[in-house]
Order: sequence, then C-alpha cells, then structure tokens
Amino acid sequence: MSRIAARFAELYALKRAGFIPFITAGDPDFETSFEILEKLPAAGADIIELGVPFSDPMADGPAIQAGSMRALKGGQTVKKTLAMVERFRARDDATPIILMGYFNPIHAYGAEHFLRDAAHAGVDGLIIVDLGPEEDAPLRALAAKCELDIVRLATPTTDEARLPTVLDGAGGLLYYVSIAGVTGTKSFAAEDVSEAVQRIKRFTKLPCAVGFGIKTPEQAAEIAQIADAAVVGSAIVSRIEQALAQGKPKRHIVEDALSFCRSLAEAVHCARNPA
Repeated sequence: MSRIAARFAELYALKRAGFIPFITAGDPDFETSFEILEKLPAAGADIIELGVPFSDPMADGPAIQAGSMRALKGGQTVKKTLAMVERFRARDDATPIILMGYFNPIHAYGAEHFLRDAAHAGVDGLIIVDLGPEEDAPLRALAAKCELDIVRLATPTTDEARLPTVLDGAGGLLYYVSIAGVTGTKSFAAEDVSEAVQRIKRFTKLPCAVGFGIKTPEQAAEIAQIADAAVVGSAIVSRIEQALAQGKPKRHIVEDALSFCRSLAEAVHCARNPA
C-alpha cells in the first residue's frame, strides 16, 4: 500500500478529513523552508504538498508566484527540492509528500531521470498543473514503474463527459479546484463544492481533496465536512511573506507558519466530530 493510500485508510478509520498544507520548496530560503517542512507533521499535516518553484506558475496567484520567485532567487532548484524530500525521509517515512509544479522544470531535468530521482528521494505523487491527461501518457507510464501517483485536477468546468478522461490513470487522490481562476484570489461556495464532490464520487473511489480559496480555519472545517481532505496553500505562503515584510527573524517565520497550520489542522480534524 502506498503512503497516500495508507494515510487515507487511517483517516477513514478515524472518521475525519485530512489536512494538506502547501509550501514552496526553498521559500524564503532552503533551511527555513526545510524546517517548516520537517515540522509540518507535528503541526497536524496528514499529507504535504511541496511546490517546485518555477518562473511562470500560470495556475498560481500572487502569493505563490511571489514565493516561487523568492525560492528561485535564493538558488532553489529541482535537485535541491528532491534533496529536501530525501532529508525529510531520513526522519519521517510515513507522511506522504506530493510535489506540485509544472512540466518545464521536469523536462529540463529529464523526465525519466526526474521520476527515478523523485522516487528514490521518497516522493509519493506528482501534480503537474500544465500537463493534461491527453498529454501525460509517456510520463504516466514511467511514473507507474517508479510507483509514483499522478494526481489529477478537476475544476468547476469539468463536466461528467470530461471526468472519465481526467480520472484515467489518476492515482493517490483527485484534487478538486474549488474556484475558477488562480490560487488564493477568490473564496469558494460550499454548496457548489459539495455538489461537485458528490458528482466526482460517482465516478471514482479515489479520495477527493479540495483546494484553492481556503484561507481560514473556519473555511477549512467547512471543506472537511464535504471532502476527504482540505488543501491550504496561498494562505500559508502569505504568512511567510508577511513575516518577511515585517522583518521578522527566521525562527518567527517558522513558528508563525506552523502555528497557523496547527489551527487549520485542528479545524479540519474536528470538523466531523467536535468531541
């Protein structure tokens, strides 16, 4: 059983949703980013989404774009991101890590080489935002050999005719994008998300995680009552940016991000059973 499947099995047994925080590898620098990553499980993260910084993150809003730029300016690379995961695995062999990014850095690294190195480092899945199901067959085949899940995205415009294509070859979980647009710019409508998740569940047994537009613990709890997991990214990255803008020391940046994650995790974990 994969780490992702094992983690959702645990969550189902506990009758609770999962909390999936997103951070950008190398933001604001390698060591600070790694310290946050390393401590996320203790802060309540069930699965971690780790962004691979890219200079043209088209699906991301201003906060994550700025985080990518900070990471790249600090010298973060794909190789350093994989090294970060390998270092994490030295102490944590249970928490799943999904890399989120774009195909250009993978292509530049060499797709087959990247997949082998990612699997060796301890990566569990990949979200490649700009590579649709019609285009990822060669990569998907290589990923399967490396036991890496290709996590697919569904959006408010993904209708029932499109869903089977999106789900073909999908693994780990299905990521439902709750809003039409880029990350961190709008808020979701719970009723619409609930209808979409129910529709998706008719087509797949994969866990359904919902992200984009979740900014507060209250919103995270709302999603936890609807979906199998809540993904929070821009709100966490914005906390890092705000602390940097205020000139806070690195230890404060780490603790502030983790404190916010703890509040999100608690809200998600208690949403279905407040007791």
